[in-house]
Amino acid sequence: MSRRLASQVRVDISTGKGETSGSPKRAFPHRVPALAEFLDASFVIDSFSMTESRVSYTLDSTLESVDNAEQTATRIAMEAGFTEEEVMQISMAVREAAVNAVLHGNAYDPDKKVKLDIETTGRELVITIRDQGKGLDPAKIPDPLAPENLLKTSGRGIFLIRSFMDEVQIHPSLTGTEIKLVKHVPGSSGGR
Repeated sequence: MSRRLASQVRVDISTGKGETSGSPKRAFPHRVPALAEFLDASFVIDSFSMTESRVSYTLDSTLESVDNAEQTATRIAMEAGFTEEEVMQISMAVREAAVNAVLHGNAYDPDKKVKLDIETTGRELVITIRDQGKGLDPAKIPDPLAPENLLKTSGRGIFLIRSFMDEVQIHPSLTGTEIKLVKHVPGSSGGR
């Protein structure tokens, strides 16, 4: 089992100041500052060890936040050892899910936020995106391959996400929708 370096790390990117709580207290791992350069928000690392990490971001309902989410997922996927093609797939899946959260879930409402959690374990990369919208009924998502939908310019996001990721779970509720994206780490016994 890996040793836990800090129970919690908080960083305010706008000021660059951070704090740790828990024991043993250490300087930030080398990867954390690299992630910070992509985000214009505060983030919390709930736990970090040499083989596992979890970062959480609260993002505004803007297209800039979509870009930040995609760039962060790209960096973490590269660090986890995914191939160039897999990194592209993960990036596109995160982008599509973040666009859905900002556009369809929160409807660009500045009072609503998007929560992004990215966790790496020795076996998988797990990305969870939550919006604060009215919720989504996955059964009502039109099939983009149906003849009447083939020429539409939108409506393929969930289809692409499911194509690119190893597992996709959609959890709708009255307070928003959560989508969980899982990609197995190369060389793990996660089933790839």
